[in-house]
Amino acid sequence: MRTAAPSLRLDVSCVRSLFWAKSDGRVKTLNPGPQFSRSMQTGCRGPGSCETWHLQLSVSGRHNRAPPAIAHFQATAPPPCPVRPKTSSSHPKVPDLHPSRPGCIFQTLTNRAPYTTSAGGHNFCLLCITNQHSTHNQSPSPNMGTFDNLLLQLDEGVTGLFKQWNIWTSLIVTLFAGLITYQVSTRQDPDIHPFLLARQSQASPVRQPKESSVYRPQAAPHGLPLHTGLNVKDPGANKWARGRDGDLRDIWRQTLAGVQEGDDKGAKGRILTVEGTENVKEHHLDALTRQINLIGQHLVDQGGNRVAVYLPNSVELIVILFACAFYNLNAIILPFNQPDAAVIDMLRRSAADTVITAPGSFPFDVVAKNYPSLRQLVWVVDEGSKHMDWNEVPQGTGSKVNVVTWQDIINDSPVEAGKTLPPLEDQSEPKDITLFWQQGPGQEEEMVKFTTGNIVSAIAAQLTAIPTARRLSPSDLFLPADSLANSHTLVLTLTALFSNSSVAFNSSASEAPSLSAILSSPAVSPTVIAVTPSALSQTHKEVSSALKSSTIGKDLHWLLSRSLAESGAFPESGFLTNYYNQAFRPKFSGGKKLRLVYTAERINGGGKVRLSGEELNDLRLYTGARVVYALTAARVAGAVCQTNVYDYRGGEHFGPPVASVEVVLRDKGGVRNSDEESQGEIVVRGPAVAGKEAGLGVVARVREDHTVALI
Repeated sequence: MRTAAPSLRLDVSCVRSLFWAKSDGRVKTLNPGPQFSRSMQTGCRGPGSCETWHLQLSVSGRHNRAPPAIAHFQATAPPPCPVRPKTSSSHPKVPDLHPSRPGCIFQTLTNRAPYTTSAGGHNFCLLCITNQHSTHNQSPSPNMGTFDNLLLQLDEGVTGLFKQWNIWTSLIVTLFAGLITYQVSTRQDPDIHPFLLARQSQASPVRQPKESSVYRPQAAPHGLPLHTGLNVKDPGANKWARGRDGDLRDIWRQTLAGVQEGDDKGAKGRILTVEGTENVKEHHLDALTRQINLIGQHLVDQGGNRVAVYLPNSVELIVILFACAFYNLNAIILPFNQPDAAVIDMLRRSAADTVITAPGSFPFDVVAKNYPSLRQLVWVVDEGSKHMDWNEVPQGTGSKVNVVTWQDIINDSPVEAGKTLPPLEDQSEPKDITLFWQQGPGQEEEMVKFTTGNIVSAIAAQLTAIPTARRLSPSDLFLPADSLANSHTLVLTLTALFSNSSVAFNSSASEAPSLSAILSSPAVSPTVIAVTPSALSQTHKEVSSALKSSTIGKDLHWLLSRSLAESGAFPESGFLTNYYNQAFRPKFSGGKKLRLVYTAERINGGGKVRLSGEELNDLRLYTGARVVYALTAARVAGAVCQTNVYDYRGGEHFGPPVASVEVVLRDKGGVRNSDEESQGEIVVRGPAVAGKEAGLGVVARVREDHTVALI
């Protein structure tokens, strides 16, 4: 008689292996496999045989999804299952098989012995290896391997994730993927390690009463001397021996010799004059050497001793400077375009006996009447005025001034004369260079005498202030867009010549109101310029006002500025940077290759413009060049301190001291130093300082990163 088999329900999530045995002792493994989801049945042929038993396996109704453990069924061969007509007392009894029993109905067999039971008059033999607990949220069985546990957890996680996936999940994942892609594609390493910006100068371990510690740059720490010269090595000198400090004569010799070592060996810079917006004149170095010799020899023959130069930025000013160095004359550089009374006063205070100037800019009649000490005048005539007679002394002046033109001195000399510089041996120390520091409208200029040692020390400091990869080289073109009567601009120009860089002189550049006017000539494309803060401030106003009209431009500029200040990397490439450069960066016709901008705050120099850190970062993005902001003073050649070329963090400061000076702050008024804070009047000492020490008269403090900031 055919008997219906009862349904067996068990929690499949806890099952690892399931076996059933036939009455003849053969064992068959039930391996549902991935295709099993609800039940497996075998036909029932009659009573007394396990073959005829109807077996149904299904998932418990409290599960809402297919159990992940179904993929972990293992087939292991158990011992043969003996068929007994009754339940054996030697084995524990299997719990009753009931369809509604929740969880896993079988327990783990520790001795791997089979269980037998009878139900409905039929013999049934089962071996079920299960987890210890039946609930689906319990951890996998410790009997499972580590790899099986990992696969189980992974399967549960992936199944749960994709079951709850919807359109909002897709949107969030897309957003996160876009952000990660942007960060990875635009990420740049900082241009300099942040630790090098955290302590930019070195403080002395001991300070004097009413003074701060003495601060020195990292390039010249305490225990080592400050930079005093150019380390010039004469021909035939030992390669490892220390060179001479040198002077201005060595700078011109280096300009003529070119690069001595490295890949650029033999490369020489060019010297150019920009006339108007399109005409550029190149001066050959041999021709300039001849002018140095002829002008210097003429001044000595006429009894000159103290030579005043009243010219705008020009190649003649540089020639006079070197002529005075080679022929032992005192050079006096007067600020150009000054009132007549100021010019006469500067001549009288400097005791000049010779003036080199241009017609139309020098009040010869007034000077001849009011300054009888003038003995010699050299006119520098342009090409359009050469046909006129400039050697005549104005009538009624009663002056005995010897008047001659620059061109007559050069053209009237033999062709072969002046081609060789004076020998290096038996030369005396070059005489001083006198500069006038303009303090503001209505105030008398401060006259400062710099020795050659002061100048070359400042040049050496500029050579080491810029990292090697950013230093001036023969591939650079330097344009001084500030007056050469300022020691900072003069030192930078001489640094460019010593580095064998090309130099372009533009007589109108120092008076240009902004970079647009300075770089208006398409004939030259400078890579490095020296410019006033007022010109940069005007450029910032012009570009910022134009950028405000574009919402995209403002947002993109904010994003690049934030990246520049926080990541410390100059945005030189990338999709957003290229789009910003093409769409919003101002187009300077002569500034396409600009990479470095020098500017300086003049202490008591009449300047009312001080650039903030945010403005400097804006200018870096507007120009595509790195900006170096320096602090200058009357009695310090070059700079007192200047910002690191890779410092984009913002904040109003002037960087650490340069390698030719050391800075100390002294108590002044209510501003006093303490062990916790350094503040007071700036006092500068070093080989670049006229008189070796100078109090600047302004109050400053040293920030946590050991940079100088004015109060």
